[in-house]
Amino acid sequence: MVTAKEAKSTIATAIAAAFGFIIALIWRDIIVGLMNMAGLNVNKFTDPVNAMIAVVSAIIITLICVFGILYISKWGGVGK
Repeated sequence: MVTAKEAKSTIATAIAAAFGFIIALIWRDIIVGLMNMAGLNVNKFTDPVNAMIAVVSAIIITLICVFGILYISKWGGVGK
């Protein structure tokens, strides 16, 4: 039988992994776009202003997700 503490820990780990996946997907789009701007033809954005907006957005989303991971990890007792 699974205890409440084990369930919280498992849920917290899964949510933290989901946040990490979101971060990876966001930065993948940025990298693809910057490669396209460099002439490597991977089809994203070609305007430097859009690239900067995307980078700033990715940084903000990354920070939100990192804080989410820290909060969820503390809530679930991960790492204890």
